[in-house]
Amino acid sequence: MTKIVVAVKYVPDATADRTFESDNTVDRENVDGLLSELDEYAVEQALQVVEAGDGEVTVLTVGPDDAADAVRKALQMGADAGVHVVDDAIAGSDAFATSLVLAKAIEKLDYDLVFFGMASTDAGMGVVPTLVAERLGLPAVTYASEVTVNGDTVSIRRDGDAASQTIEATGKVVVSVTDQTGEARYPSFKGIMAAKKKNVDEWSLADLGIDASEVGLDNAWTGVESNSPRPPRAAGEIVTDEGDGGLKLVEFLAGKKFV
Repeated sequence: MTKIVVAVKYVPDATADRTFESDNTVDRENVDGLLSELDEYAVEQALQVVEAGDGEVTVLTVGPDDAADAVRKALQMGADAGVHVVDDAIAGSDAFATSLVLAKAIEKLDYDLVFFGMASTDAGMGVVPTLVAERLGLPAVTYASEVTVNGDTVSIRRDGDAASQTIEATGKVVVSVTDQTGEARYPSFKGIMAAKKKNVDEWSLADLGIDASEVGLDNAWTGVESNSPRPPRAAGEIVTDEGDGGLKLVEFLAGKKFV
């Protein structure tokens, strides 16, 4: 039986008007939140692995009370159980502290593989999977466009601009997947109803043996120094083609140093 832990994040809706708080952290109170779209691909790939053989999927998230919605969505998709690490002291944690909390939570779980999305849609750093792998002392195979699990061997295809790589690892492995792995499924009515009966554990920092001094905004190793709103979109330039449209287009692109 293959046991997979999928780490997911509750993020502000990327289609909403997102802003920062006075302390330069993302405003998460005045915008709707949801399961990060990029993490849905990780849930999907984990479900495909266990459906191809025998196994179970546990979804793990770290965040405030509302982050339970991210776990619930993954359970509706088909995951078997959830874990929600919630503690007021975690607020404002950076990638390093988040990786600590995730690693300690994963250590408490019975697992063979750990799946991540390629990045979160709010921070977009993409470093947490590797940081967690380092803390767990496990190999990390990242940015997978395709994932194949055969026994205790994980094989991924990583697509680059000029070539594709095939990477294999054995034993316990941390895997991150891209949005090229295939569409994530929508929760069915049956899945939505079944999710209501699935177990979700809530853990605090104390449950993980983590001191509050190791997490939170005041103890972050990284931070945002300042921010400013995106400038309003400038009006476009209309080029009238009077037989010299091609030349005008080239001149415009050259002026912008695009060619």
